[in-house]
Amino acid sequence: MNLITEGAITFETEGAFYNPKMLLNRDIGVAMASSLALSDYLDALSASGIRGLRVAKEAGVTKVTLNDVSPQACQLIEKNVARNGLAGTVTCCDANVLLHEQHFQAVDLDPFGSPSSYLSAASRSALSYLFITATDTAPLCGAHLMSGIRKYLAVPLRTDYHREMGARILLGLAARELARLDKAMQPLLTHVTDHYVRTYLRVIKGAKAADRCLEKMGYVEHCSICGNFILLEKASPGGKCRHCLAKTSLAGPLWLGGIQEAQIIEKALTRESLSPRAKKLLRTCASEAEAPMYYDHHRICKRLCITPGRIDEAIARLQASGHQASRTHFSGLGIKTDACMAEVEAAIRPA
Repeated sequence: MNLITEGAITFETEGAFYNPKMLLNRDIGVAMASSLALSDYLDALSASGIRGLRVAKEAGVTKVTLNDVSPQACQLIEKNVARNGLAGTVTCCDANVLLHEQHFQAVDLDPFGSPSSYLSAASRSALSYLFITATDTAPLCGAHLMSGIRKYLAVPLRTDYHREMGARILLGLAARELARLDKAMQPLLTHVTDHYVRTYLRVIKGAKAADRCLEKMGYVEHCSICGNFILLEKASPGGKCRHCLAKTSLAGPLWLGGIQEAQIIEKALTRESLSPRAKKLLRTCASEAEAPMYYDHHRICKRLCITPGRIDEAIARLQASGHQASRTHFSGLGIKTDACMAEVEAAIRPA
C-alpha cells in the first residue's frame, strides 16, 4: 500500500491517477474554496479523490461529491474518504451524465487534457461557481492550431503573450457555453502555471447578464513582425499593423474582460498554509493591470538593439504617463499595460 500525505489528507493512490505536479493547483483550489465559503462542491473527475477530499477537510465544505467513471477509482476514493474520517458522497458515473442530472453550488473540472467536452454539461450543472483546469496548452496557445480551433471554437496564435491568449480562449468558450443557458460569468482568479490553465468563475443567472458578458468577447489583431497588437470588438480581415505596417493576423473569439478579482484573491491569501510559491503567484495575480495581453520586455529590447534595463523602471514610466501598467504572472519578462507599442518602446528606451 502506497500512502501519501498532501495537505491534511493521507490517501492511497494505487489504481487511480495522481499527479504530484498539480500540488500548487490543489493548494490554491483549497484556498479559493475556503474564501468563497462553499457548502456544496463537486469534484467531477476525482481519480484518487485528493482534490475533493482536501476541499472537504481543509476548506470545511460540508457537502462534497467525488465522482469518477472508473469503478476501481471509486473503490479507492471510498477507502480514502473513510481513512480520513470524512463523509463525502462517492458516485461512479460518466461526468457529463452526472452534470446533466444534478446541480451543484460549485463544479470543479480537472480532466487529463481538455475540459471542452465537459463544459456544456458543467455550465448547466453549476449554480454559483465553475472551476476549470485545462492541461492542453498547446492547442490553447496556438502550437496545435487546428486542434485549438476544433476544441475551443476559436483561432489561437503563437505570440509573445501566448499564455494569456490560451487562458482567454478557454474563458471565451466558457462564456459562450454559459450564455447558451442564460448565464454569465465573472472570473475571480485565472492563472497559467507550468503546463496548465486554471480559472475560477462566479456563475450569474439571467439573460441580460449573459448579454452583458458576451459584450466582453472580442478578437486580437496581432503583428508577428514587431509584436504589436490591438483589441477588436468584431472580427475583421487581416489588415496592416499600426506600428510597422506589416500584415497582421487575427486571433479569437476570446474573452477580453477582467480575469482577476483582487478582493477574492486577497481573501484566499489569508490562508496560512499556502506555500511561498502560491502566495507569490496570488499576489502577482491580484496586482495585475486589467489590460488584456502583455508585451515581452526582452523581445522589444532585442528588436530595438538596446540593452535591457529594469522592467520595473519601464513600468513606473508608463504609470507616470497615466497608463495602467504592471508585472504579470504569465511571464517574468512581461509588461501588462493599456499603452500602445510606441509608448511601451518609449518607456523601455534608456533616458
